[in-house]
Amino acid sequence: MATTEHATAGHEDGNRTTTATRGAAPAGPRPYEGVWRFTAPAADGSVPHSRRAVKDLLKRQGVPIDGDTLYSVLLIVSELVTNAVRHAALLSPELAVEVAVGPEWIRVAVEDEHPYRPRALEADDDRTGGRGLLLVREISREAGGQCDVEHTASGGKVVWAALPLSAPAPLPQPGPAPQPDPVPPGLVPPPGPVPRQGPAGTRAPRVRPGPAGP
Repeated sequence: MATTEHATAGHEDGNRTTTATRGAAPAGPRPYEGVWRFTAPAADGSVPHSRRAVKDLLKRQGVPIDGDTLYSVLLIVSELVTNAVRHAALLSPELAVEVAVGPEWIRVAVEDEHPYRPRALEADDDRTGGRGLLLVREISREAGGQCDVEHTASGGKVVWAALPLSAPAPLPQPGPAPQPDPVPPGLVPPPGPVPRQGPAGTRAPRVRPGPAGP
């Protein structure tokens, strides 16, 4: 059964609550800010469980996250937990999921006790592992965030991704090239016959019509 630890200031949630002091706290933190951490067995069932737990947490705390970013966060959680279950369960029968929310960003991380630091962001086609982390990297970049892998003091590792709460606005697309204004009819005379040139480049004399016949 998963256990939950919440580290924040001013309110409590979960089965176990701790207070984390990380430097001077900013004045007037928003109600949705905080750090939440829960543990789960390194088993396949923890993938959907972790995804639902993170989704419910963000909804319960009223985190102002837009739909696209929420989808990206939940996909990242699924990929990180799946990767830990597949590649770390032998040495780490339990994993931890942490969600940290700041004024304008969200960070999700999965920690396990396996010492192997995956080449998360450099997998090739011949490897069966790491592709999920490649997806995490691409999702993070597209959302304007970042991800990385770090060692823990106990010899394990943490894989994390941080995203802004709102997806970046799409770049404006160039519109059609401006067309010249149409010229009103009658302002430009229709082209007439090209005047003939006389000897040495002089213009041939104009011949006036004679009087009309009887």
